[in-house]
Amino acid sequence: FTFEWTRVYFRFREPYSDLAYALEAGKGGTRTILMAVQAHIIKYLLFVRNTEYTHLERLCRISRQEQGEALAAALADTLWAAGGGGRAVVCLVTAAVHVTPSQDYKADNFTERIQLFEFSEKAAAQEFIFDHINCFKGEGSHGVILFLYSLIFSRTLAR
Repeated sequence: FTFEWTRVYFRFREPYSDLAYALEAGKGGTRTILMAVQAHIIKYLLFVRNTEYTHLERLCRISRQEQGEALAAALADTLWAAGGGGRAVVCLVTAAVHVTPSQDYKADNFTERIQLFEFSEKAAAQEFIFDHINCFKGEGSHGVILFLYSLIFSRTLAR
């Protein structure tokens, strides 16, 4: 991954603002992933989340926690669809090294520390993602790369 990719994570605009629902997206290849997730966030906020607010207020009147809930729902929804509706795989970075560098693989001190968590229920995957939301939206988390790996493993290499 390029330096640009390693710096990108899921970052929302300021809570309770006119763009509280919006992810910040720079230029480059990561933008397409961010915009796909953005569509699922808007879908969740408008049609799934239970609130008394009108449609426009549903997007603007959200707290930092609600931003995390919307992101977790969007990521889980996308991973569940990638898994064919029967599974989702979530990748997180751990301290332990799981892959030993070899001649064919150059260590990046990130990929070799990824651990896979597999779920057979969408709700369980969503709860797990929410419990670990800072792994996707924290600065320096490589959140977009983690999500991309999760997509690949949810879809499976064979598919």
